[in-house]
Amino acid sequence: ETHAKVNLIDLAGSERVGRSQATGERLKEAQSINKSLSALGDVIQALASKKKKHVPFRNSKLTHLLAESMSGSSKVLMLSHIAPEKDNASETVSTLRFATRVATCE
Repeated sequence: ETHAKVNLIDLAGSERVGRSQATGERLKEAQSINKSLSALGDVIQALASKKKKHVPFRNSKLTHLLAESMSGSSKVLMLSHIAPEKDNASETVSTLRFATRVATCE
């Protein structure tokens, strides 16, 4: 018997709030996405660390939702979208750093 689960999560809108000049609901959404990305990074770092016994899956709704998919013998694939434009260089570097952090997890 085979069990499969696919989670597709779009974290678009995670750009730097100051740069996007978002306000109102868009600002709240961007802040929420950034908080979830930070929590996801913490989970990935904990999974990659051989020393940490606690994985903080409950630190955000996103990581709590993904807990089953990121533990045990699960396989995870993450795609990162980067923009080649010079104006987006800081966002691209930030995205690549996050992707590098994810790549350290086995």
